[in-house]
Amino acid sequence: MRRLLTSAAGAALLMAAAPARADTVADWWDYAGKIASPLAATTQTPDQQRAITRASLAMFEAVNAIDRRYESWLNFPAADPAASQDAAAATAAFKVLAAAFPAMKTTLEESYAITMDELPDGPAKDKGRAIGEAAAMAALAVGGLDPAVKLVPYRPRTAPGEWVPTALPAIDNSMYAMKPWAIPSVVSLMPPPPVALGSERWAKDYEEVRRLGGRGSKERTPHQTLMARYRQALDLTPTMRSLADQPGRTPVQNARMFARYQMAFDDAAEVMAAAKFKYDFWRPITAIRNGAADGNEATQPDPAWVPLLPTPNFAEYPCGHCTVAAAIAEIMKTETGPRPPGGVRVGSLAVPNSIVQTLPDWDTWAQQVSDSRTYGGVHFRFSNEAGEQIGRTAARIVAEKVARPLAVQKARRGK
Repeated sequence: MRRLLTSAAGAALLMAAAPARADTVADWWDYAGKIASPLAATTQTPDQQRAITRASLAMFEAVNAIDRRYESWLNFPAADPAASQDAAAATAAFKVLAAAFPAMKTTLEESYAITMDELPDGPAKDKGRAIGEAAAMAALAVGGLDPAVKLVPYRPRTAPGEWVPTALPAIDNSMYAMKPWAIPSVVSLMPPPPVALGSERWAKDYEEVRRLGGRGSKERTPHQTLMARYRQALDLTPTMRSLADQPGRTPVQNARMFARYQMAFDDAAEVMAAAKFKYDFWRPITAIRNGAADGNEATQPDPAWVPLLPTPNFAEYPCGHCTVAAAIAEIMKTETGPRPPGGVRVGSLAVPNSIVQTLPDWDTWAQQVSDSRTYGGVHFRFSNEAGEQIGRTAARIVAEKVARPLAVQKARRGK
């Protein structure tokens, strides 16, 4: 994910070296997601939860060491500008993934060979490989569990003798115990408590999800139903690959883009997970079926109400989809502006055979993700807004701190 430099003396060597393919970084970012995504959060180790980000960070550090344009996040030293950036990026990602997923050793080694066998043998390739190995070691040493955070097992809240569902939450408590990448702390971005059950806002948002989010809703439009289903599992690979392949993009630009994307995602998601464990707020299906007991005369109970979508097996507040979508949208606006070339091209892992959708800008996409969770009957609007705020704030901190252009810093120091 970060750091590079080219000196005047090294510029001639860099020009003489074989040109790097900007899409090698994108290839390995895409591949890291395919390796990690089949594992649910409950079956992932903490190292596996951070594998995509560490691989992206390692690629950034490796390529930035060769083509030094940004501040290094890991204080990684500058390297020979004649080294192969492709070899460095592929090696960095491979070594991180191999450490995180030892059971996939053969698959990873074969994929690494596919990349490396296409690169010409020689000093540039050898140097790139060595740089990538060192960058992977540096990335693997950061972003782990914070020993200062006490991991408390989840304890279902119930009255003595009263039955509650026995399945444990589908998110692990380690998700809030990792060392943040850029935010000061999880507590610094913690949202306020959910709205009071006796408030007008509670009644307003309760009624919205009851009317629009129920399986048999007559008020939800066909498009809203489609978006609820389509947005369950986002796939931004089409737009990220399209952006990485834009003419003139360099490996280090792509490595920085993917690293900052992943770091903003991680930091925002960690705050979201911590808030879910802290507030343990009920889901719409629980609230609406027990609406007579919330103490608010403006809410209509419906003991038989069911949501359009299956309810995730963890606490409601704040919305996780909304958190990460806002973080991605905010960090990507710093890369492409509000309207990326070609629009935001998004697929759906929940509807894998569907066509890729193109939206005009990042904020439109993020808002659709947020709306979809209410249309699906799994989140209240105030929870969506809390998640959006977490995501935007985390992304802005990452954008301010991570991989700043060296030229900008030199200009500031010269004033």
